[in-house]
Amino acid sequence: MQRRAATDIYGLMAEFRTPEDLIAATHKVKQAGYSRLDAYTPFPIEEVIEEVAPGDTGVPRLVLLAGLIGAASGFIIQYIGNLVDYPLNIGGRPLDIANWPAMIPITFEAMILFAAFTAAISMVVLNGLPMPYHPVFNAPRFDRASQDGFFLCIEARDPLFDRAQTAQFLRSLGPVQVSEVGN
Repeated sequence: MQRRAATDIYGLMAEFRTPEDLIAATHKVKQAGYSRLDAYTPFPIEEVIEEVAPGDTGVPRLVLLAGLIGAASGFIIQYIGNLVDYPLNIGGRPLDIANWPAMIPITFEAMILFAAFTAAISMVVLNGLPMPYHPVFNAPRFDRASQDGFFLCIEARDPLFDRAQTAQFLRSLGPVQVSEVGN
């Protein structure tokens, strides 16, 4: 059953004492069906990263597409320049598509250029950067996330989010505290 997301809060944040507690809680939250969650820890925890990592971001497909467009653009520009607009017969070089090996370096470089720019730009855009403010910064004791705190946040836009039931569920996981994170 899907519930309407609460718009006056960003989500519910639970603080845990140890990384093991956070790992166990993250597994239980995922098993319960929550999909919009994030964890905040002072150091990377591989098990938590695997659980809260978003699915497909689309960046690999964008980079592949841009690389193919770059390679095609590089080849076509060379073909038009060398064989259509300004053909020169130097040293018996053929004036047809048989000269494709000479076009490989620029084709490759154009492919890398397009793919690299697309990767950098799409990563920034799809991650919502720059983000100088985030609602979780106002959560109680969140400053401990960079020192010795382990936090798990279920966002209000999760389809299963219900303020009372989600808070009760988080409390059942044995956290130090559960608090609301305002927008």
